[in-house]
Amino acid sequence: MKKIGLILSVLVWSATAQSQVVRAYSDEFLAIGVGAQALGMAGSVVASTNDVTAGYWNPAGLVYNDNTQFSAMHNEYFAGISDFDYAAAAFPLKNDRYIGFSIVRFGTDDIPNTLFLVQPDGSINYNNVTTFSAADYAFLFSYAQKIKKIDGLSIGGNAKVIYRIVGSFADCWGFGFDIGAQYHLKNLYLGLIARDVTTTFNAWSFNFTDAEQAVLAQTDNEIPTSSIELTAPTVIYGVAYNFEIGKKFGILPELDIDMTTDGMRNVLISSAPLSFDPHMGLELNYNHFIFIRGGIGNIQRGTNNVTGAQIYTMQPDIGIGLRLGAFTLDYAFTNLGNVSEAPYSNVFSVKMTLAGKKNNKQSIR
Repeated sequence: MKKIGLILSVLVWSATAQSQVVRAYSDEFLAIGVGAQALGMAGSVVASTNDVTAGYWNPAGLVYNDNTQFSAMHNEYFAGISDFDYAAAAFPLKNDRYIGFSIVRFGTDDIPNTLFLVQPDGSINYNNVTTFSAADYAFLFSYAQKIKKIDGLSIGGNAKVIYRIVGSFADCWGFGFDIGAQYHLKNLYLGLIARDVTTTFNAWSFNFTDAEQAVLAQTDNEIPTSSIELTAPTVIYGVAYNFEIGKKFGILPELDIDMTTDGMRNVLISSAPLSFDPHMGLELNYNHFIFIRGGIGNIQRGTNNVTGAQIYTMQPDIGIGLRLGAFTLDYAFTNLGNVSEAPYSNVFSVKMTLAGKKNNKQSIR
């Protein structure tokens, strides 16, 4: 336990130290979340995640499923303007070791390029309008294993590659690491994930042609140059408890707290350089066949427009899941935009489990 405490202390210290030098953060598309099961619980699954989606939420949770699994999700964002896609696979290895692969894409296609709409003589030529795509990609390579000397403890990590592209104008490559841990003590589950633990490095390069640069200069637009972005670390703590009611019913509440290190944010507990954003979820299940979920997150402080008094707003989420043999279908009604003005979305995801070993007794889903 002393070793565990030392590891946690080092992670917190590292996040705090990094925040003192990081001036920019990026890769916000990775904060949206994957899997309707987790989104229906407001993303409160760091301690309890134990399937293929653990590669995203907390790779240490991969050890609690001894079968090969695949998962996929598609959702339309901003009323169909953008698409969010996710696919993942997880495989057990020998000696209590597990690997996973995840792909995330957030993109907007068919964006009009009107740089040459107006010709040099001032006339408009719509034939000069072309289209391009702007997309963010993340490739996660996950590894997890059980710690044999400490029963119930597992650790895991992600090596991730970020690729972002804006038509032929610009592209970006990024690299980073996540480190996670879970500790199960009977029905109590503790989890921790340190994302971008060493800060994720993103290098942008711009490829405007001479003609494109000339148009930008004539219209008083700034011509960007190659730049570097750093994604600051985020540490998420989670605690969950699995209440078993009889032989067929179960209740699983979880509380997570996101600790960001990139300065003061408009969250429940905000300060510089650390801010703390709590969110919570609840899952009810009958015989691990049907699941009903709810969650509360995105708690923010605001001001009443009439009285000027300080108020708090929050985002509720709901979801349902159904296990049909090798397939699990999940649905969530959630606000993927994470802002009060954005419309709610209907999110569907599917998970397939191939025949293999029986589920680990510590598995809760």
